[in-house]
Amino acid sequence: MERERGLAGLDERISGCRACPRLVGWREEVARTKRAAFEDWTYWGRPVPGFGPPDASLLVVGLAPAAHGGNRTGRMFTGDRSGDVLFAALHDVGLASQPTSVSADDGLTLHGVRVTSPVHCAPPANKPTPEERNTCRPWLVSELTLLRPTLRSVVVLGAFGWQAALPAFTEAGWTVPRPRPGFAHGTRVALESAEGQPLDLFGCFHVSQRNTFTGRLTPAMLRDVLSEAAVAAGLPTKS
Repeated sequence: MERERGLAGLDERISGCRACPRLVGWREEVARTKRAAFEDWTYWGRPVPGFGPPDASLLVVGLAPAAHGGNRTGRMFTGDRSGDVLFAALHDVGLASQPTSVSADDGLTLHGVRVTSPVHCAPPANKPTPEERNTCRPWLVSELTLLRPTLRSVVVLGAFGWQAALPAFTEAGWTVPRPRPGFAHGTRVALESAEGQPLDLFGCFHVSQRNTFTGRLTPAMLRDVLSEAAVAAGLPTKS
């Protein structure tokens, strides 16, 4: 219960962050002008916190919210095609209650999994700057620290998330090997901990349209990584 209150408080603080002027201006401009297909929506237009249970044993780390996805709906990976791919795979593996994620009140629940990102505001052209990534890092460190008692594995989607997450793991108390492991799809790295409970880190191509439309990342490839990470986290999966 204490951890749940801690994550809820963290999510609330994240939602009120205005630390990066470029991102604040962009996310709010998108929320005002909208996309024609969503003209009847009231956009969230704020930083998007993580989503999932406070006792998650598996964490999925993305890049940043989409301008007309999470920035519109207020929930990570919700309302865009990248989210369609991710949640369909999580459902196929047995880690999500339904295969779609269209709005924050659509009834979706995750089973032992939390979804977050190293940058919580939608960036122009989906490209945060290194400075914006570093400014946002303390939020990820705090989230990892709160999840630490139950967290056993992490899937990082894409090279940007990988580079952003490794320093956060170090700050949250895990030991990242030296030299730092490079990103590759299917990579698996064990991060040691002073408490004796290691964390299994998995690399996976991002669920971006560029990757999924070209076949660089297929649904089967994504399911394989999620299944392996779920097993490492001690979660039951569909056979």
